[in-house]
Amino acid sequence: MSYSLKIKQRSINLRKKGFSIKEIAKKLKIANSTSSMWLGNIQLNAVAKQRLKKRQLLHYYKMSQHWQQKRINQLEIAKKQARIIVDSISLSTSNLKFLCSFLFWAEGAKNFQQIKFINSDPNMIKVFLFLLRKSFPIDEKKFRALIHIHEYHNEKSLKKYWSEITKIPQKQFYKSYLKPHTKKRKRLNYKGSINISYYDAKLARELYAIYNTLTDKILGV
Repeated sequence: MSYSLKIKQRSINLRKKGFSIKEIAKKLKIANSTSSMWLGNIQLNAVAKQRLKKRQLLHYYKMSQHWQQKRINQLEIAKKQARIIVDSISLSTSNLKFLCSFLFWAEGAKNFQQIKFINSDPNMIKVFLFLLRKSFPIDEKKFRALIHIHEYHNEKSLKKYWSEITKIPQKQFYKSYLKPHTKKRKRLNYKGSINISYYDAKLARELYAIYNTLTDKILGV
């Protein structure tokens, strides 16, 4: 398809103002290949280059916003599906024991004289202790806690924090363990980790037995 010299000159003028080849093709209703052939060797001044740079950044921004919104929408769909699944689960004592035993299997220390559970995620700590307290007869005095901190932490404030999270009195906390720190990276809002101990060998063996028996059933052993 042939185009007039007037169209070609307009395309050159737009290019010198910093319009992209695709923008010009769309604006003047010409083929992208034609726009590229006419304008590929046009030298751009600083103003034109700056406009193209801004245009490119705007494009990246719009694309990131698009994908971010897509991720949000997908997450909302996943949450709705998860809610259906969770609502169908009975929170009976047996099911709570299953959940507690599997969480212990994943994050607990395998010492069958006592229950040990260590993590830095306060929600995981809360869930594990909730399941343990709801599933079994618990003597609160048997709990002990040890927090692992770095030298930049305030031990007093962290003991208070973890005591509130765990509902374990501070008098049942051991002296905090100071972890070696390379000083290469300081994690903002990091509250250290906490090691929960519960001294009951019978209960530790029961948790072990539950997750192993359930595992055998799932795997068809």
